[in-house]
Amino acid sequence: MRLPRPFCQLPLLFDVARLQAEVAALPDEAWVPHPDGLAGNAAVRLITVGGADNDVHNGPMHPTRWLDAMPYARQALAAFGVVWSRARLMRLASGATVPDHADINLHWHTRVRVHIPVFTTPDVRFHCGGETVHMAAGEAWIFDTWRRHRVENPAPSARVHLVADTTGTARFWQSALGAQPPRGAWPTIGWRPGITPALPTERNARTTVMPAAEVQWLVDDWCTDLALAGDGPDTVGRIAALRALASGFVHDWRQLCAFHGLSGEGEARFLACAQQLHAAMVPLAEGVVMRSNAANARHVLEKRVLQHLVLPQG
Repeated sequence: MRLPRPFCQLPLLFDVARLQAEVAALPDEAWVPHPDGLAGNAAVRLITVGGADNDVHNGPMHPTRWLDAMPYARQALAAFGVVWSRARLMRLASGATVPDHADINLHWHTRVRVHIPVFTTPDVRFHCGGETVHMAAGEAWIFDTWRRHRVENPAPSARVHLVADTTGTARFWQSALGAQPPRGAWPTIGWRPGITPALPTERNARTTVMPAAEVQWLVDDWCTDLALAGDGPDTVGRIAALRALASGFVHDWRQLCAFHGLSGEGEARFLACAQQLHAAMVPLAEGVVMRSNAANARHVLEKRVLQHLVLPQG
């Protein structure tokens, strides 16, 4: 999600010792490799689709057996008063990095990731949008996932963060972006023995076909951010051609939605419409990027729109 600044700290503090004890008590089998195979990166899945062992984004989210074994972590998440999507523990080994990238998938267009550091040292640095911070243990942070960002752990020990994704309530966003009280007035969320709070999670009841209004919103956002890599002029009008192509696609998609609805009827026609856009876009999009973060424009449209237009059946 795009934010008005790279980093925002929320005025909440957590019981570091309690979090560390719960993380340390997890068995080795709880830790799985990063889904993209990043060296030195591992995770414990805490909230997933169906509460199962997966890394997918779409579907009803539920706590896993590992979150059930971490009652204070559950209390910490509940303290934000939001609906949660995926949540994990993320471990970055000594000397490991999260390489420079921007999050361009549809999941990130409306969600932000909350970080609560559990194990860390002052050497661990998070870089985003030209700024650098150290997130201290027990704090709560969010950052602009659309901007390019990276993480470095030169320390001799592993860094572990509790991370969870949310769209956030109005109160959450006021807390993150509004004027904050002095740090001495920030509440610490303490351990409450025997309390298992309700933890609202996304049900993600998407229609089979993406509605035309959502398609237009996503495509319009993409069109306004197009630029050529480098500073040269667009002498052949490829950006204008891409915008015209995308606009025509939205008109056709709206017509298909009007005729077939959103339940999956006419699936072949919807898929053909999307495939025609992709085929026509590929030669025009060579060397075109997103102005705001230099991400490849074709990849952004694929990962944010085209891959999500029609949910797989069955």
